[in-house]
Amino acid sequence: MTAVTVLGTGIMGAGMAANLASAGLDTTVWNRTPEKARPLADAGARVAEDPADAVSGADVIVTMLFDADSVAEVMGRALPAAKEGVLWVQTATVGLEGTDRLAALAGEHGVTFVDAPVLGTRQPAEAGQLVVLASGPQEVREAVAPVFDAIGSRTVWVGDRPGQGHRLKLVANSWVLSIVTATAQAVALAQALGVDPQQWLDSIAGGPLDCGYAQAKGKAMLAADFPPAFALDGAVKDSGLIADALASAGVADSVMRAFHERFAAAAAQGHAEEDMAAVVHGFREN
Repeated sequence: MTAVTVLGTGIMGAGMAANLASAGLDTTVWNRTPEKARPLADAGARVAEDPADAVSGADVIVTMLFDADSVAEVMGRALPAAKEGVLWVQTATVGLEGTDRLAALAGEHGVTFVDAPVLGTRQPAEAGQLVVLASGPQEVREAVAPVFDAIGSRTVWVGDRPGQGHRLKLVANSWVLSIVTATAQAVALAQALGVDPQQWLDSIAGGPLDCGYAQAKGKAMLAADFPPAFALDGAVKDSGLIADALASAGVADSVMRAFHERFAAAAAQGHAEEDMAAVVHGFREN
């Protein structure tokens, strides 16, 4: 039986860990805030008290932490306790520079690194319906397949080198964040002009301009109800990473920088831990 450790059991990691355990994998979990990990004991996971203890018997380590700094800090504590031959599957969105940095950390410890960011939010994570965008050596793909099968509906192998999966993830997230921000702008404009935003959503429903994500996030904006599926602080982080990737690739980054400013404005108003649909508040700052 494959032994898997999940480091980070927040919005995404908790669902992933529960699905790993329900798939029959020997699952251990750890979270910086222990209260977020303890409920997973009911799903059959072992709850560890520190990262080193968590990874000591693992065949595969899965990281789902907030950013490159948090992943590097936790894995710096964990890797010295990892056994020989362990595989590190890095699923958080950490950007291109962050991925290079973490791959180098893995190399320093003689650990095989698999760059595997995931597409999806809380609900797909809980349902085991994420899409895994993986890049890593051919020879480890069979070993990580049970992990990817447990957390996702499908796996897209993008390439052999770390960063290739991440490049596709940043492209996908650029589209997701664009939809959410454009929806927020339309809702805020409608409200400011005295137009019922629901009439706008109804006017595009079922047509070529419609989008299920716009309808879902628009509904949340109209209800001012933002239970986090993809937290706003994550959108602040990711929009910054995408803008950096655009600039480094020689593509104009001004639009994504503007999106980043709106997410950051909403976060500054106290909405950081709400769903990213709360970006609508970033259009109301004046």
